[in-house]
Order: sequence, then C-alpha cells, then structure tokens
Amino acid sequence: MQGARRGTRSRDSRVTAQAAGRATGAALLGSSTSSHSETISGDWYSILLASDIKEKIEENGSMRVFVKDIEVLSNSSLIFTMHTKVNGKCTKISLICNKTEKDGEYDVVHDGYNLFRIIETAYEDYIIFHLNNVNQEQEFQLMELYGRKPDVSPKVKEKFVRYCQGMEIPKENILDLTQVDRCLQARQSEAAQVSSAE
Repeated sequence: MQGARRGTRSRDSRVTAQAAGRATGAALLGSSTSSHSETISGDWYSILLASDIKEKIEENGSMRVFVKDIEVLSNSSLIFTMHTKVNGKCTKISLICNKTEKDGEYDVVHDGYNLFRIIETAYEDYIIFHLNNVNQEQEFQLMELYGRKPDVSPKVKEKFVRYCQGMEIPKENILDLTQVDRCLQARQSEAAQVSSAE
C-alpha cells in the first residue's frame, strides 16, 4: 500500500512537472498567429514531426501523416488532405478541423480528441502547429512543421526544435520527414490525374 502511495505521489509530481513545462512552452509560443486564416490555404509539405510519445509518429503510428494541402471553408474550419501509409501503401485521408473560439485554434477527432493551434507561421514559407490529444484518458502532444516547398531552411528547423524543447519534447523524438517516404509520388500522380481530367 505504501509503495502504491509512493508511486502515486511520484506520478503526481511528474504530471505537475510536465504541466509546468508545458506552461513554459506555451509562454514561449506567445500569440504569433494571424487572424487571416485564408492565407493558410494551398499546398504544404510535412517537414518535421515530434511527439512526447514517439511511437505515435513512428512507422505505422496513428499520427504519422503527411500533409498535401489545407483548404479553408466559409465557416473558417479547415480541411487537411493528407497521406498515411496503410500496409506500406500511401492512402489519402481528409480531416475537417473545426475552429474554436480562440484565434488560430482548431479541434478534430482522429485517434482521440485533438485540440491544436498555429504557434508560428510565415504563410508563404512555413507553419508550426502544436497539438494535444486525449484518447481513452491517455494524453500526448504533437508538434508539426509544414513547408510550402519540400524543405525549409535550417533556421526554421532550429526554431521548431526550440519550441519542442519548450514543450518538453526530447530532441530524439523529433523526426525529419524529408528523410523518409512522404508519399510524394502518390501526391504527384493525383495531381497528374486532376490535370488530365481538366
């Protein structure tokens, strides 16, 4: 019984420490987003992906997705078109993300309930998202860096790493998606099909 109490106490202090770290990270994030959500529309590429539960973003992980494009709806919701690998094959998925009352914040159900926000962007170049996921009482966080081109500058990547550190996501949990198959071939063949249909 005493061991159970000790385990609970250490878990509580760990949760408190994580919350404090996340609060520090949130302070680092500041409010650098713009209210012009329409500028997010268009093609994007997944560059870096990070999570405090690495298995979620590793191969066959539920959150290992590769963005293709984002579309803004008239009600300010976002449609993310992405690819994920199912049995080694690139599969297209679309997620509708609803805008919350907070500027730059959205929610979506995918492997649990997700609340995410834009933490920094230069819409013509890159965008950084922070996401919290709750699934069957387990919680994890995710950071994503998208670029307008297949890669971004080292300076932007360093900025992303600093945000991850502020959110207590270890450096070894940051994946460079430019080094893996991001389903770019599937993306190109879809684009070719669309242009030939026109």
